[in-house]
Amino acid sequence: MEVGHTTLKVGKPPLKVGVGPICTGVTAVLPRGKKNLNPVCAGWFTLNGNGEMTGTTWVEESGFLEGPVLMTNTLSVGTVRNAIVKWAIKQGNESINLPVVAEVWDGAVNDIRGFVALDGARAGKVDEGNVGGGTGATCYDFSGGIGTASRKIKKDGRYTIGVLLQANQGDRKDLLVAGVPVGKEVPGPAARVKSRSSIIVVIATDAPFLPHQLKRLARRASLGIARTGTFTDNFSGEIFLAFSTAKIGISDARKSKLGQLEAVPNDDMDDFFAGTVEATEEAIINALVAAKFIPGIEGLDYPALPHDRLQDLLKKYNRYSAPKKK
Repeated sequence: MEVGHTTLKVGKPPLKVGVGPICTGVTAVLPRGKKNLNPVCAGWFTLNGNGEMTGTTWVEESGFLEGPVLMTNTLSVGTVRNAIVKWAIKQGNESINLPVVAEVWDGAVNDIRGFVALDGARAGKVDEGNVGGGTGATCYDFSGGIGTASRKIKKDGRYTIGVLLQANQGDRKDLLVAGVPVGKEVPGPAARVKSRSSIIVVIATDAPFLPHQLKRLARRASLGIARTGTFTDNFSGEIFLAFSTAKIGISDARKSKLGQLEAVPNDDMDDFFAGTVEATEEAIINALVAAKFIPGIEGLDYPALPHDRLQDLLKKYNRYSAPKKK
């Protein structure tokens, strides 16, 4: 899998529509990298649908994800969607006609109505916090953004579950970290407007799963999010996509060839469910820890989650273990 970010930061508050400040971006996830755009098995699930993820009707119908997944802000979905199609044609692939693009609202810090990453995608460590599609994201009334985490599956260690998400949800008072009521212990203004809460979760695994199993996996992101305190309000968009990079037994899922598909048995999915829940929870916290201060454009700023205060609270509630010295 390869991930790329395009981060756009220009200007400072106050807001002047069409001028700035610009504080937004795009994050691209390519399941098998830029050189292999063949479809992968996928499943889609929405916990609350006040948001957008294009192309999911076909994911639901076909069981396959064709091309990359991109994350951006709400009013840039159409622009990014068209850019994917143009990019795919340049790659010699004219079959990606219903690309997947997801969004969160970053209008609290970005001139989202001013309308002012694919080739940069790479494998390896993923930048977190205020980067790419998470540049203008706010989470639990702190600065938020992109977070990642992964788990090796305990059963035999052969497989991995990875989560990449765009965290832009929750009220400060609800924030939990390892069960600790951090939001209540770190008081501050309730800056979030209800209609601006969303989180997009992309779950990747190298284990062989069928589409309906990947949808089961996607549902488990809900439990990881709940562990951090949010309850999913009416205006929130929680939309999740899971895919498998395992070989699907046929060279091209669009061709009418018979092929043999392998899949992990349903009875062996529990460790994958647990890994998804844990990685989703951790990825949200990683996004908060990595994010930096964001100046707002509506009179309210979004501070970074204070690391020293967080450590003190984890110690107070007996949740802290000092890092081992190398």
